[in-house]
Amino acid sequence: MKFTLADLRSLNDLPADTVIDARSPSEFAEDHVPGAINLPSLSDAERAEVGTIYVQDDRFKARKIGAAYVACNVAGYLQNELANKPGGWRPMVYCWRGGQRSNAFATILHQIGWRVRVLDGGYRAYRRLVVQRLYDNTLPIRPVLLDGNTGTAKTRLLALLAERGWQVIDLEGLANHRGSALGGVAGGQPGQKLFEGRLAQVLSGMDPARPVVIEAESNKVGQRIVPPALWSAMCAAPTVEISAPLAERARYLARAYSDITATPDHLARQLDLLRHIRGNAQVDEWQGMAAAGEFEALAGALILRHYDPAYTKARGRKPQGPEQHVGIAALDDAGLQRALPDLEEALTRAARD
Repeated sequence: MKFTLADLRSLNDLPADTVIDARSPSEFAEDHVPGAINLPSLSDAERAEVGTIYVQDDRFKARKIGAAYVACNVAGYLQNELANKPGGWRPMVYCWRGGQRSNAFATILHQIGWRVRVLDGGYRAYRRLVVQRLYDNTLPIRPVLLDGNTGTAKTRLLALLAERGWQVIDLEGLANHRGSALGGVAGGQPGQKLFEGRLAQVLSGMDPARPVVIEAESNKVGQRIVPPALWSAMCAAPTVEISAPLAERARYLARAYSDITATPDHLARQLDLLRHIRGNAQVDEWQGMAAAGEFEALAGALILRHYDPAYTKARGRKPQGPEQHVGIAALDDAGLQRALPDLEEALTRAARD
């Protein structure tokens, strides 16, 4: 039975217990429906082989070989990944266009007795909805930007605001990157399409009548580009700026980047990326601090000589300053909790104005 995905909100209430992406592993890695698992009908190598035979040799032969591969692969899943699924299990299968790969997979599952559905239009139908939301339409949201120089705990504040019921978009979390020169996170960044899919899913659950707090970013988070619909909304949004003492910011950064400081070779490589911006002499000084384990001193030096100058330059290109300002004396969780009432009041004023 076909299922038509009318909008992205429907992903939260699909008539299925498991969504199966039957495309190849490389297709799945590039992007996939949120929450889907990958059980390829054809591996990357099998897909390439069948495609070559289909185009260059004989279409019937290609279909026969492809069907054999699909049957073998699905048999393996029935003996392993799907072996313990009960009789009432409801799978939904999709491939690129909702065609042969997903229908062949679904036919086998249906013959067993499971109530299987095929996503009408496959992955392309889902991707079309993502593009419509992020590229073709104006977003129905009321964003308020949370701004502040590096080390002012903006990402942690977003999490605390979300716990208190605020609508929040954590672009750095979605992009798996801390948004700075040393901001790489284990596991690397998702592809651009996967980042956009995650973002579109978050946006689909937003209440347009309530403000949405977003960290003030450039139009890129690491190597991922903020899509135009959201970027336009962010450029027009009011801003609340956070400030904190330098020593507190340095301590916070040393804690927040402890995963990087725990791997000296990785930290050294990341610092070397700044040589073309700050020069060899400056980076050599920072490398010495890192080698000596002086991470708070290193964080303070990076703030003063790299991050703050970059923020000042970027803000100089903006026509207006922040609408609201909140100073935070301490950036540990206790200090952030104490600052939340003032921050919430400032966000409410900014959204109202």
